[in-house]
Amino acid sequence: MAGSASATILGPDGKPRCKWCGGAPEFLEYHDTEWGFPVADDRRLFEKLSLEGFQSGLSWRTILNKREHFRAAFADFDVDRVARFTEKDVVKLLADPGIVRHRGKIEAVINNAKRARELVKQEGSLAAFVWRYEADPRGRAAPQTVSTSAESIALSKDLKRLGWKFVGPTTVFAFMQAMGLVDDHVADCVIQKRVARARKNFARPGR
Repeated sequence: MAGSASATILGPDGKPRCKWCGGAPEFLEYHDTEWGFPVADDRRLFEKLSLEGFQSGLSWRTILNKREHFRAAFADFDVDRVARFTEKDVVKLLADPGIVRHRGKIEAVINNAKRARELVKQEGSLAAFVWRYEADPRGRAAPQTVSTSAESIALSKDLKRLGWKFVGPTTVFAFMQAMGLVDDHVADCVIQKRVARARKNFARPGR
């Protein structure tokens, strides 16, 4: 979600929010209740990485509107279940109008589920691995002014080394913004204060 560091809009309660959440009606709730709040749940982390991969070349609005269809199609993004998907499942998914029917992206989710399962065995959880790449707030770019970071580049590189697909630095940075690994709400956004409190009280996995 790139944009101006100071750009805000007024929400229905008259309080300022990040300007991007005014781009579509469904963005407001997503912005206020999900985007930027820290997440340690492996299923949600895997889901978001998968959906960001599907978003590549498309808009987040398209993916968000199809999210429930994606959840139904990919077994609620349960890593173990998705890792067992076969070519028969791929063919079925390619015929599902409720999702983005892109063979490469569908196969990437199945591949990544297998890689995630390996990471869980090695690290204890997917969360323990990805939270090692939490953004350092010191000296980082102003909120919503960049589409990658040193941390997203490092996480992307390491995921690719482990065999993950559709996890480029921009995709990973969007994942990090959404899952709270970086607080990218603008300073004047009313939700930024809630996110800051949530991050302060958040128990980092693996620590």
